Amino acid sequence: MIDSLPLPPKNPSADAQALHDRPTPVWRSWLSLLREHPLLRPVVALALLLLVDAIFLPGFLHLEIKDGHLYGPLIDILNRAAPLMLAALGMSLVIATRGIDVSVGAVVAIAATVAAMLVNARQPLPLAYAAALGAALLCGAWNGVLVAGLKLQPIIATLILMVAGRGLAQLMADGQIITVYEPSFFVLGSGYLLGLPVSLWVVLAVALATTLLLSKTALGLFIQAVGLNPVASRLAGLRTVTLIFGCYVFAALCAGAAGLMIASNIKSADANNAGLLLELDAILAVTLGGASLAGGKYHLAGSLVGALIIQTLTTTIYSLGVPPEVNMVVKAMVVFLLCILQSNEWRAMLRRWTHRSALHGGRA
Repeated sequence: MIDSLPLPPKNPSADAQALHDRPTPVWRSWLSLLREHPLLRPVVALALLLLVDAIFLPGFLHLEIKDGHLYGPLIDILNRAAPLMLAALGMSLVIATRGIDVSVGAVVAIAATVAAMLVNARQPLPLAYAAALGAALLCGAWNGVLVAGLKLQPIIATLILMVAGRGLAQLMADGQIITVYEPSFFVLGSGYLLGLPVSLWVVLAVALATTLLLSKTALGLFIQAVGLNPVASRLAGLRTVTLIFGCYVFAALCAGAAGLMIASNIKSADANNAGLLLELDAILAVTLGGASLAGGKYHLAGSLVGALIIQTLTTTIYSLGVPPEVNMVVKAMVVFLLCILQSNEWRAMLRRWTHRSALHGGRA
């Protein structure tokens, strides 16, 4: 009799609720967090580039110690990427405020020229560095006044200095390359400290100080708030003008330090070519690092990884014997892909496709 009794009907909603209430394994939670981490994609891209280099370029990952210093292709990449990493740090905060700075290369040329002229004039090296960074600070203040004070479009305001600044550097140098013969000037760009390039230690110091300042104080949140909604931020009591002004000054100081590194590395100041198109590489590094050109967020570590990706890509192209012109084409393709990926329409279409794939998979 009992076996002949009908079984109670199943409740699909109850089964689904029970499945939903089942605790998620710890490894899945960690995997989900890793998948959503902003550094995942740039780190994977850098790892893939290094893997290609290791396969096609014998000895690429080889490191050796000479005279207490580390030498190898990886160290060369870090050293050559140091100026771009500094510029990317400054550009990260500018982009976070919905801005853009295309005068970075001109500031590099001005700082390098000022430092080289003073060193050749037998001035103390600290004075030459201070004067170069002071000139960069004035350039940043100029951009900040135009953007934050006069409310000019950032690309127009910084375009003025992009053109006039390089012309000013060329006037100071009389259109000539200023060669420096002071050995102490070469330490910043080609010296070593504790086995690693001095330029890398400078980047680490600036990145660490900036990260601590933005994370341990409310400054980082204020910058993000200005980028998300400057009007609401101003009505909430934030000094949006001061914040935007400070971001452009910081970007110019980073560019000035990058100019000192470049001049120290090549032992001269070339006002015509120093920092040429560096601003575009810095913007690309920031976007590769996961930041949005629409503003409102920044990833300093991602910007550093983005700079390493660009320098590794450049080194790979040159090492494989590919014509240098291909480097520009590859960068253009990367910019195109980034613009597509940051498009709201593309993201909406991708979400719809993912949702449909999940539905079809569930039916199967």
